[in-house]
Amino acid sequence: MTMHLITPPAAEPVTLADARAFLKISSTSEDAVIEQLLRTAREVVEAQTGLALIDQTWRLHLDRWPRSGRIALFRYPVREIVEIRAYEPDGTPAAIGAGERHLHKGSRPQRLYLSPRAGSSALGGLEIDFVAGFGETGADVPDSLKHAILTLTAHLYEFRGAFDGEAQPVSFPPAFDRLVDIWRRVSL
Repeated sequence: MTMHLITPPAAEPVTLADARAFLKISSTSEDAVIEQLLRTAREVVEAQTGLALIDQTWRLHLDRWPRSGRIALFRYPVREIVEIRAYEPDGTPAAIGAGERHLHKGSRPQRLYLSPRAGSSALGGLEIDFVAGFGETGADVPDSLKHAILTLTAHLYEFRGAFDGEAQPVSFPPAFDRLVDIWRRVSL
């Protein structure tokens, strides 16, 4: 099972203006650096939590049809299943229609249930394209996650180039960890 990003988010959850205000920077001379730090902070938050903050399209590859018909989607929240393709042994794709699948949105990870299909054990694999995210803009993203991005951006901004590589702080600020912890998925 592998998953990769097809369409990245069209916007960042935190605006450059919000970051400048949080950092108390009035000059525009470091906008490129701040924008890069915002992207980095968002990517770290998404990696630490398994979330997709702004809508983005992902593709999940499975080597075979799941025996139980259940597939866990490890990007949250899944808003839409765009397309599912099953591959015949000769490589021919076969679309799985909307009537043959059901997305259960009440759990994390969210689960996709596929209807039993004749000959599914002979299929060579599946590709599932789905959209995950809280919405199209930063207004849809929970405030605690936006604050975590701002906190990490400030931390990265403060320590950029201040130390050599070996002396760089190796941990995140405690406020960042507390904000992100409530969104982490914990497995038992």
